[in-house]
Amino acid sequence: MNPVLETERLILRLYTEDDAYDFFYLNSAPEVMRYVPDKAMQSTEEAREILISHPIADYARYGYGRWACVLKSTGEHIGFCGLKLLPELNEVDLGFRFLPAAWGKGFATEAARACVNHGFTVLKLNEIIGLAHPDNHGSIRVLEKVGMRITGIVSPYGWPMNRYHVRRGDDAGW
Repeated sequence: MNPVLETERLILRLYTEDDAYDFFYLNSAPEVMRYVPDKAMQSTEEAREILISHPIADYARYGYGRWACVLKSTGEHIGFCGLKLLPELNEVDLGFRFLPAAWGKGFATEAARACVNHGFTVLKLNEIIGLAHPDNHGSIRVLEKVGMRITGIVSPYGWPMNRYHVRRGDDAGW
């Protein structure tokens, strides 16, 4: 199963090509894609290609990436969370997406905390950013709960996004 991190309720693990359907299902849901600059995926094959060229390639290139989030209790894939180097900004971004059925249950915050902790303690990063559309109040709350504070607005994908950051050693306990 390739677990990378475990939380109280979640296993965060490496994506594989076998996750193409779950990745497609997540990234084709209109409500999930509402506030992200990516287009909704159109097929399982497209999802497989993106898995290979992004999360799977990132693991090999950087030693981290977006990880599949699965429930410990059932093994169900409910989203992703993880760190990703954004070459456009030359910064490491905390990103997450969860299925609507998982919203409002604290899964994003639980996974995000584990990823930020991993970034600071294992990867020895000094700063992690988070990007959120100004209207995406749920994601903004998660970023704030892990100690991030807004620093401005950036448009790396042609979309205005609030830029948040947290530094190792900040008052948030990192």
